[in-house]
Amino acid sequence: MNDVLLNACKELIDDAKTTCADLVFKEICLEILARAKNVLTNTEFETLKEYATERIHEKNQVTLDARIEAQAIP
Repeated sequence: MNDVLLNACKELIDDAKTTCADLVFKEICLEILARAKNVLTNTEFETLKEYATERIHEKNQVTLDARIEAQAIP
């Protein structure tokens, strides 16, 4: 059952990554983590926390790359 919840949380994070602005995405990640803490085991929660952290870093990199590219185009 917890694997299903963990995978559902990961899917929610992935969906938010593709559809939300940076600040909203981070807020959603924090909300998912806060709620998941109550239903996942400590190990699963740590796994989800690492997953969310990776996705936040990826989202930041994509945003940074897009800004650099936009500035380079006259």
